[in-house]
Amino acid sequence: MPEGTNKKPLRISIDRGGTFTDCICKVINGHDILVKILSVDPKNYADAPTEAIRRVLEIHYKTSIPRGSELDLKDVEWIRMGTTVATNALLERKGERTALLVTEGFKDILYIGNQSRPYMFDLSIRRSKPLYSDVFEVKERVTVGACSDSNLRTVKLQSPEPVESIVGTSGEVVEVLQPIDLASIRVYLQDIYKKGFRSLAVCLMHSYIFPTHELQIRQLALEIGFKYISLSHETSPRPKLVPRGNSTVVDAYLTPNIEQYLQQFSKNFPNIDKSGTRLEFMQSDGGLVPSSSLSGLHSILSGPAGGVIGFSQTCFDAEEQTPVIGFDMGGTSTDVSRYDGELDHIFETTTAGIAIQAPQLNVNTIAAGGGSILAWKDGLMSVGPESATSNPGPACYRKGGPLTVTDANLALGRLLPEEFPSVFGVNEDEPLDREVVLAKFKDLTQTINQETGKTLTWAEVADGFLQVANSAMCGPIRSLTEAKGHDVAKHHLASFGGAGGQHACAIAEALGIKRVLIHKYSSILSAYGIGLADLVHEEERVCAKAFDDSTSKTIYSDMDVLADTARGNESMKPFNIVQTRRFLNMRYDGSETSIMVSLDSSDDPGEEFIKAHHQQFGFTPTNRAVYVDTIRVRAIGSSVFSGSADKYLDSHRKLMSGSVTPVPKS
Repeated sequence: MPEGTNKKPLRISIDRGGTFTDCICKVINGHDILVKILSVDPKNYADAPTEAIRRVLEIHYKTSIPRGSELDLKDVEWIRMGTTVATNALLERKGERTALLVTEGFKDILYIGNQSRPYMFDLSIRRSKPLYSDVFEVKERVTVGACSDSNLRTVKLQSPEPVESIVGTSGEVVEVLQPIDLASIRVYLQDIYKKGFRSLAVCLMHSYIFPTHELQIRQLALEIGFKYISLSHETSPRPKLVPRGNSTVVDAYLTPNIEQYLQQFSKNFPNIDKSGTRLEFMQSDGGLVPSSSLSGLHSILSGPAGGVIGFSQTCFDAEEQTPVIGFDMGGTSTDVSRYDGELDHIFETTTAGIAIQAPQLNVNTIAAGGGSILAWKDGLMSVGPESATSNPGPACYRKGGPLTVTDANLALGRLLPEEFPSVFGVNEDEPLDREVVLAKFKDLTQTINQETGKTLTWAEVADGFLQVANSAMCGPIRSLTEAKGHDVAKHHLASFGGAGGQHACAIAEALGIKRVLIHKYSSILSAYGIGLADLVHEEERVCAKAFDDSTSKTIYSDMDVLADTARGNESMKPFNIVQTRRFLNMRYDGSETSIMVSLDSSDDPGEEFIKAHHQQFGFTPTNRAVYVDTIRVRAIGSSVFSGSADKYLDSHRKLMSGSVTPVPKS
């Protein structure tokens, strides 16, 4: 059914954060329904998104729906969610038991990693444990016939005589030095299957241009009964074995958790298939995918991505063209990002100590949020990284929690209990508890004064903790701007998240920013952004060609073929019009640092690459060819949350003039 022809009145978007779960339901020809609940409240409900949907349906139908009952979605067009399931599983190391199959001789390649030292002078080396539980060396070996760098291209590699020479998917010659030994693989897979393994990560040398051996392993694993099989040439079709292997392991490790959660979530909606309600999830790259297509690798930054889409579509003025910094301060952490008319994607990042290759919005996160615990350590005020989360939560939540940033704001009058929802206490009907917060701050102040010999008041102590938090949150903003050659003062600051408004002005003052933008739905903007997002499908293919007059036509022709493949994907069929965005992953000859260049923003991608390289690194090599490592196409099935795009611009103008109607209290 084409987008927009379905007349079901309800469209639900949910962002499940570390502390709060936010939900907004757009009602066709009606008022929006807003719900904000604790993400973890085991005494009252098992799953926060399900509880949020139950409350939405209660409000819409104006009738009581008991908790635990099956929910009817007959009037819901779609449910869109950002989830922390994959993020939490990665951080807590609670993913699926996974086995890694890698080319013989490279058993420890992911454990060795790239030998980077994040803490150069730390005498106690802390190495993250690998995600896989077992590893098997596959007897096979292929190599590329010649090096891709121009000064080595004519040098024949010193290797044994190949058994077979094949042209790979990039056009390069691949030499098979040792055929794959499927018999030994079968014995190994049968053995670990008996031991309870159900998830496999397969990463072979040069599989990004020669996938045959990986495909043979998958066929063998399916015959034995393995359910989750991640192949590196599909998960991350790029050079560099270590990040490609890590990405594959992460995908195999987390995807089972995603599928298990989806099965559990769907049990509360027995008629979801018959009702025609679409269930879609936000990916780390800012695009939506059907629930059946969601993978663990692409959902790690699911929630923060919704916030980036939210502020980029509501707070950026296309006429003025002033770039905007997104400041998303939630309960557990603060996420910052930048938007200048184009979404800023990165393709190699380190998450929870694991270096991975996957398209993600460039979001910097710091463990300082409303729930960050305040502590006096070694004569210093400390904020985070530990968080009170939603259970027990801050001290004011009436669950016996510790002092947090939220408590400091409450004590100093920046949070008004009478304006805050009364959802606390045993019966979920009491306001924030300011008295217990004041008592805790007075006790902490006494301890600080005794140790330092000062005579600080409790208010000065609370304000001191907030200054520490503000200083910490300015760091990632400078990393996104000044570290990349941008003047931070020439930006607007878009503040959102439940705690953003309490700190936005202090952050802007510290950075020299003159204008702070706060959307009327700022406290739930990540959920709102998920509703504004588009359904996407990406295709990427290895190119490995120099970009010049002799190859550009071939590269553009390959792009056209890839665009047709992306538009023809099953997820794009519901849309009458599918747009495509085209990108070249380019680098200088002899360098391994590549930059993604959009073909839609420039008539000369070569010149655009040179400018981008100089902007980021401050120099421009001379007499160096430019190579295209991969070509990438992003198909977009545009979605309208409510009304037309003109309303978004109109909303921005109202926001800028300060005339946005406040949200009525429920």
